[in-house]
Amino acid sequence: MNSKKILQLNSSIMGEQSYSKKLGNAIVEKIQEKYANSTVEQLDLVESNIPHLTPETFQAMFTPTEHQTEETKQRLNLSDKLVAQLFDADIIVIGAPLINRTIHSSLKAWIDHITRRGITFGYSKEGMPIGLVTGKKIYVAMSSGGIYTDEQGKANDFVAPYLKSFLGALGMTDLTIFRAEGLHVTLVQDTALEKGISSVVID
Repeated sequence: MNSKKILQLNSSIMGEQSYSKKLGNAIVEKIQEKYANSTVEQLDLVESNIPHLTPETFQAMFTPTEHQTEETKQRLNLSDKLVAQLFDADIIVIGAPLINRTIHSSLKAWIDHITRRGITFGYSKEGMPIGLVTGKKIYVAMSSGGIYTDEQGKANDFVAPYLKSFLGALGMTDLTIFRAEGLHVTLVQDTALEKGISSVVID
């Protein structure tokens, strides 16, 4: 099998105790089992303290290359690096714990920095969005204290639908979510992580 370049993102505030990180590590291990000699680049979005967009950085993103000053380029430096890192990867593993029904702000900050018109997305002549980040496989390692795959829980899950929708809009439509859920539910919490890891199948 061909080796793959894996980009592993972590957005948990729980460090090594993080269930989403443990599930993400298991996904990476299974990828490496399938694709020998694959390399892994890890990016902890919390520890990296990726800044939220400022008006200045947002404006710089829409400045044509020929009009960019040294100051503009400096403001785009982090975004450019994150975009290059994304394009360089074959497989992206995203650790995404559900916090207050949605993703952690560090993951949202990363998404904002990789969302670049003319680079990661564009528009057709009819005005329809076109994703430009193609040929990637995305695995999401999602953890949650409650259970969000039943009918009642689905309405309160703003992690899986958001990531599928937005990353898909950037062209990353081949996305699979694995879950360690019910981590705070008495009847299932002892086996929740093990169940999530055992569900991992690399396609």
